Amino acid sequence: MLDLLSKVTAASGFTHASGVEVVAAEVGQVTLDLPKKRELLQFSGFFHGGVIAGLADHSAGAAATTTLAPGKVAVTVDLHINYLAPANGEKLTAIAKCVQSGSTLCVVTVTVSTTSGTETSVCAIASVTLRVVDMPRMP
Repeated sequence: MLDLLSKVTAASGFTHASGVEVVAAEVGQVTLDLPKKRELLQFSGFFHGGVIAGLADHSAGAAATTTLAPGKVAVTVDLHINYLAPANGEKLTAIAKCVQSGSTLCVVTVTVSTTSGTETSVCAIASVTLRVVDMPRMP
């Protein structure tokens, strides 16, 4: 499962270009890291809110998809995110947990943290609803 998620992340435009890394994956839970790059920051030097939301979105889709039958994938229909603190660390970590997985919809919660040195702090939480669809053909 970890290998498949790593391949999907490496193939996708946003996740590949931004440098998203799959840290862990099991049924219903996925952990992704995103190292700090200048291109991902806003004017104050913090990770941009859109980057945080994008990481939350991708991790939610991955977590939901791990619960589905082969040939199915979960795509976002609603994402609600609360920014709790500036993300000024060297990396972001998103831990996505599937709360409900059904035949048409899944619900996932995501905690996004930032790490600076040995200190980690939560910078955002998200609730994501996803629709179950057939997996598109991958090149």
